[in-house]
Amino acid sequence: MGFTAISVLAIAASMAASADTDNLRVMVWNVLHGANDVKQGPEKALAIIREAEPDIVLLQESYDIDGERPRLGEWLAGELGWHQHQAESKHLCVLTPLTIDATFFHHEWHGIGTRLTDEQGRSLLAWSIWIDWRSYITHDLRDNPEISDEELLAAEHTRSNRVQQADAILEHIRDAGQLATDVPLLVGGDWNCPSHLDWTADTALMYRNRRELPLPVSTAVAKAGLVDTFRFVHPSPAQYPGITWSPMFRGNSPSFRAENRKPEGLERIDRLYLKNPAAGWQLRPVRGFVLPRVWEDESIPLEDRSFPSDHGTLVIDLQWSQVAQVNEHNE
Repeated sequence: MGFTAISVLAIAASMAASADTDNLRVMVWNVLHGANDVKQGPEKALAIIREAEPDIVLLQESYDIDGERPRLGEWLAGELGWHQHQAESKHLCVLTPLTIDATFFHHEWHGIGTRLTDEQGRSLLAWSIWIDWRSYITHDLRDNPEISDEELLAAEHTRSNRVQQADAILEHIRDAGQLATDVPLLVGGDWNCPSHLDWTADTALMYRNRRELPLPVSTAVAKAGLVDTFRFVHPSPAQYPGITWSPMFRGNSPSFRAENRKPEGLERIDRLYLKNPAAGWQLRPVRGFVLPRVWEDESIPLEDRSFPSDHGTLVIDLQWSQVAQVNEHNE
């Protein structure tokens, strides 16, 4: 099935962006190697974004496009007539038609941010992040089913630096006063690990390579006061798994040698978190889904795929509402 058919079928049923100015649509997308691994990958990424009609795209792997074109985020912004912020980051980008009032920098690999304002004068903070890919915990459990909980969790802080890098992102945002600011805060990207909200007793019955565990990265984000927007909309990980890894690599591709055909660890590793101010304009998640709706057959060579990334695209619809300041003075 061609790209246009897939995109129309996948998007049309549940993706029509409302013309209501109180809605905000956010995409979180790691576009594999700047979309260079697929024929006309940048054009395919552009078509997906155009059809989804987001207000903000938090990109990862916004690398140089093969040939004479610039980095993916910059090229997409030019084609869309939007703004973008990547600056000194190696691959993180915020892409948006909204006004960029200010930009923030944490680390060239791990975090960049922006302050954005829409046409109604409502502002928010939006960060694109990425953390360590090494020692994917679902693979560790797949390859060593008898591993202890303690040794398995060491994937997050010893065999990788995910915990340290997530803590550093949160510390930077906290030190900048953005965890207690008067506008909504969005932090989204490729966390390269599942969430404790997904590794539950129910899902451990459904997935061979899961346990009920307090996974530390997502737990740290929750303790900082940020809400997992997809799980806010879809509380049950059994009914709505929201898997973003991986529509491209599932472990059965004929291009893999037989000894390398291990079942892939399907997880929701791309997430968007939200923290609202106590009063003023707030954002409430109202809808969430992942593209592509239909995964392509693994027999299709990678370069011929219609969806140009190994990560699914997380799409979250939020709604603006204004909350009055609570007067705590006791008369």
